[in-house]
Amino acid sequence: MTPEERLQSLGLHLPDAPAPVGAYVPAVHVGALVFVSGQLPTSPHAPMPTGIVGRDLGVPEAQEAARQCAINLLAVVRRGLGTLDRVKRVVKIEGFVASAPGFTDQAGVVNGASELMTAVFGEAGRHARAAVGVSVLPKNAPVEIAAIFEVHD
Repeated sequence: MTPEERLQSLGLHLPDAPAPVGAYVPAVHVGALVFVSGQLPTSPHAPMPTGIVGRDLGVPEAQEAARQCAINLLAVVRRGLGTLDRVKRVVKIEGFVASAPGFTDQAGVVNGASELMTAVFGEAGRHARAAVGVSVLPKNAPVEIAAIFEVHD
């Protein structure tokens, strides 16, 4: 099954790729790699969740926010490549979690993005990863996710 077919079987419809919130581009394609800028958990269907994980949001809500970040990553990749079927593998996910003092489950939060990548790309969705706690993120988002993808020519 192709990534586009998996997306459809999961019932996922990618939104339009979010516009950058600063002076940068959504993605840079260099050789066989696509570097996607950090994505916030924005959605055309609901207000963006905000706040600090471990204070304002629990792990389940933060995992869903990370999943939405991953959906936005895929929307950026599809816009740049025309189809997700050109993705050879997910190379790396970098997850940033706005964390309350003492909160230590950043890895569990970022699983929301990682699990979606595996669901869409199968074994090629398994990736290297960083999950980092930070004090605050742009627009008071609870999570921001960036990624690197390897693509077929």
